[in-house]
Amino acid sequence: MAKLYFAASLFNEMELAYNAQLAARIRAEIPGLEVFVPQEQGEINDKNAYADSKMIAKLDTEAVLASDVLFAILDGQVIDPGVASEIGVAYQAGIPIVGLYSDTRQQGATHPEKLAALQVLAESQFSYINLYTVGLVKLNGEVVASSDAAIEALKKYV
Repeated sequence: MAKLYFAASLFNEMELAYNAQLAARIRAEIPGLEVFVPQEQGEINDKNAYADSKMIAKLDTEAVLASDVLFAILDGQVIDPGVASEIGVAYQAGIPIVGLYSDTRQQGATHPEKLAALQVLAESQFSYINLYTVGLVKLNGEVVASSDAAIEALKKYV
């Protein structure tokens, strides 16, 4: 059975709900895929309980290294630092990575006024994403713009 590690921020209701919904969809659309979702690991990620940094790093790193593919949500003001670390571990281990970057500000990339605004200080119409982390994803996999595309990409790696 193929294993997937689901790397995503998990610190508010919106993130938790989105992760749960998307993990359920991945499980439904890719039968037989074992999906490891850190927020489902109550012994380590129950925020009412206690886990120190070494416990979290050990469990999550072991789960990444036991995976056949890493799925990483890249959305947010910045890529979540934990997700970036998990991407680094997967990259170094040669594990394929599918990154989801669904930021809608990427739409209209050829619009002339948006392109002209790039020349005006503090007027970029586009989002920024850390290029080093994205480079690691692209060197071992791909970045997609929707959950539909992510599921199709994951099917290629499992």
